[in-house]
Amino acid sequence: MKRRFILLAVLLATVGASILWAAPVVLKLGHGAQATHASHIAGLRFAELVKERTKGQVEVQVFPNRQLGEERDLVEGLQIGTVDFAVVSTGPLGGFVPEVGVVDLPFLFTTAAHAYKVLDGEIGRGILDKFQSRGIIGVAFWENGWRNLSTSKRKVLKPEDLKGLKIRTMENKVHMASFTAAGASPVPMVWGEVYTSLQQGVIDGQENPVVIIHSNALWEVQKYYALTGHFYGSHVFLASKRNLDKLPKDVQKIILDTARELSAFQRDYSKKLEDELIVQLKAKGMDVYEIPNKKAFQDAMQPVYKQFESQFGKALIDKILAAGR
Repeated sequence: MKRRFILLAVLLATVGASILWAAPVVLKLGHGAQATHASHIAGLRFAELVKERTKGQVEVQVFPNRQLGEERDLVEGLQIGTVDFAVVSTGPLGGFVPEVGVVDLPFLFTTAAHAYKVLDGEIGRGILDKFQSRGIIGVAFWENGWRNLSTSKRKVLKPEDLKGLKIRTMENKVHMASFTAAGASPVPMVWGEVYTSLQQGVIDGQENPVVIIHSNALWEVQKYYALTGHFYGSHVFLASKRNLDKLPKDVQKIILDTARELSAFQRDYSKKLEDELIVQLKAKGMDVYEIPNKKAFQDAMQPVYKQFESQFGKALIDKILAAGR
């Protein structure tokens, strides 16, 4: 009997982390975007590849459009283990890892290539690693898109046009400070309340990437859409450390490698979709336009850098800016 037990132990050690379960492990991925968003399409691809690469032993179910809660709910769900993966904007993440807010500084990135260089490199990895102490694995930076300004009352061509306008922002201190510096009145609000608030005139405008404007039919409640590109919007792919640690090491590696690998696919899809949707927004009657002097907005929001310098560190900010030169 003892000999048989030893043989079984040797067999288990040999198979190790690659042991097959009797039934697939089902994991949940939640995000706040619509099913047309690049992050949802990439999420479905993630589920497909994970199932294929684990030989059917891990199935990922993808829940779009806040089905598992608002973004903060999703992040808290990762900590307590009610959610396995979440793809969220940086808005609610400052309350978990303050350093993540550095990527939200206005006009920080000059191009998408500049953003990818920083976020996929040492700086981005350093920020993602800080989530470990909060019971979360920072996996990869995906893309939400360049954030632009929509309004209903008037066209915004210069910072002075923002005076007196109530602009919805995420619950993000950097975003709020940026719009205050530019002369607007920022109103932090969860996304689920935005359409109705615009419809009822509670707020005059909001700021979001093209795909969010289109997928939520904001042309129905907003007339003007200025392509300000004032913030580069990341989507951050996060995993529950508690839940991932329960899986064999080789399965964990497959999951994390797959999510990171899909960053390029997700970003390419995001860019292609954005170009298509700008044409569609114009066809819906929205006045989509370039601002004549982007530098005026950059100058208006510049004081925010000094305001948050002590939190993020001047050296880090300068390093990010230098990467784009």
